[in-house]
Amino acid sequence: MRWIPKDSITVVTGASSGIGRCLCELLLDRGATVVAVARRAERLADLASRECPGKLIPVVGDVTDADVRTEILAAAGRVDNGRLDLLVNNAGIGAIGPFEDADEERLRRIMEVNFFAPAELMRHAIPMLRRGRASVICNISSVLGHRAVPDKSEYCASKFALHGLSDSVRAELARDASDGNSIQLTLVSPSTTRSEFFDSLIGSDAETQSKSIGSWPPAKVARATLSAIESRRSEVILSLAGKALVYADRISPPIVNAILAR
Repeated sequence: MRWIPKDSITVVTGASSGIGRCLCELLLDRGATVVAVARRAERLADLASRECPGKLIPVVGDVTDADVRTEILAAAGRVDNGRLDLLVNNAGIGAIGPFEDADEERLRRIMEVNFFAPAELMRHAIPMLRRGRASVICNISSVLGHRAVPDKSEYCASKFALHGLSDSVRAELARDASDGNSIQLTLVSPSTTRSEFFDSLIGSDAETQSKSIGSWPPAKVARATLSAIESRRSEVILSLAGKALVYADRISPPIVNAILAR
């Protein structure tokens, strides 16, 4: 069974820019109701001004705030008697720099945004998703949730945690398959995305640059993400460079270690 955007009720976090913004636009254009979550109200207002078949419901706030997460699901629940068809955990932050030189606050902030917030939003959304149609949880991870690299230790840790949680919860949700309405959990792992992500690094030198090979524009990532959601795939790794890193590591971790250590 495919997931169908038209007339669906969806939640997208990190909706003010990048992948989240592009994904909201795609869903709205295909007739979905989108609860769009971001900290910047003016960005959500701009998104709401678009002419499209779907309906946008903005929620302004930080996903690490439990009250904001409650508001997100309440807004979605009011649309159609508590039904939810799609949850996209996209909001994320990062940092660049040696682990030794950072502090506990950098680690805790990244884990709160990238792991604990999506985990709790998922937990509380599952009963609503069980009322949905071919429902999907889509967690936006990273190729760095498959293979860690130097100077992004906290970010890698958060994405490894999200990857592990996603695999476990997917198996738990598969137990519902017998009733013909199980929730799919789709893990999307992009490589570097050309967005505002690197403009808001925390606990990092302002001149720090991300070392990466290849990148995709956010619109391309969003299209690939929606395709994976519609097909209800378990996992996708995006970009040739991303696939090369992940599969090279599976073949020979020592060689990849040596290359990344340079």
